[in-house]
Amino acid sequence: MAADAPALAESAPTSGAPARSWPAASIEQLDLASDALGGRVIAVLTGAGMSTDSGIPDYRGEGAAPRNPMTFSQFLSSADYRKRYWAGSHLGWQRFDGARPNDGHRTLAALEASGIVNGIVTQNVDGLHLRAGSQRVVDLHGTMDRVRCLTCGQTFARADTALRIAAANPWLDEPNSFELGPDGDVAFTQINDFVTPDCTVCGGILKPDIVFFGEFIPTEKFIEASALVQSAEALIIAGSSLVVNSGIRLLDQATKRKMPVVIINRGVTKGDPRATVKIDAGTTGTLAQLAERLTT
Repeated sequence: MAADAPALAESAPTSGAPARSWPAASIEQLDLASDALGGRVIAVLTGAGMSTDSGIPDYRGEGAAPRNPMTFSQFLSSADYRKRYWAGSHLGWQRFDGARPNDGHRTLAALEASGIVNGIVTQNVDGLHLRAGSQRVVDLHGTMDRVRCLTCGQTFARADTALRIAAANPWLDEPNSFELGPDGDVAFTQINDFVTPDCTVCGGILKPDIVFFGEFIPTEKFIEASALVQSAEALIIAGSSLVVNSGIRLLDQATKRKMPVVIINRGVTKGDPRATVKIDAGTTGTLAQLAERLTT
């Protein structure tokens, strides 16, 4: 087991970072990938590179600024840490919640509807696969649209919690001047006056229902993800550089079964040596081109 973090290890350039011109997938790469995948039931693993075209940046993109996200132990350790987290997370949520699925998300939903894809395992916490119409989605690192009480386990809609935060902290500025992170957080240090939300059932500590740094992925989530890969005949990895252990473990399962593996990612991934085909390109256009080949 490994302690994983939300929406980690992806590779498209972050907004505001120095631009790099990435080539589109070549016809030869697309042909090799479609040959490897054709006629097979495909499981899909996605990372934050899947959502950069929806305006959500990644942690590890080329040119991305270094980040030090809060750990779970820090969050639990003091009220000040929780104030800092919730203030920044609230400001980021207002923009994060406004993101919309891109054509890559919609392509995967269409492939699932056609029976070619059996489901999606995602390291992202943005909920965009479900909003795009995908039916079977395993959110390994949780989802930002839910909040959970660490004491009694009660869950709440994030939108309702956001309304409570706004009412208790009317002085919060608009988030436009802040840099949004892939976990829906922004940097925020003015915490003294911030009122942290607590559980309306028991008064306990509330936390977004996502996996923080230093937490373990829930066992049932990984079992569900593993079952999806085990029931497939091929694997696509889209927008993940496979730095966190959850993705590598699923890749291990696929390669042990000698399944074809196609990796689509801007930049190097830890799985490249084991890929049947590696396509160094963005996910949105590449998935659309692959889908065209797989459905004709």
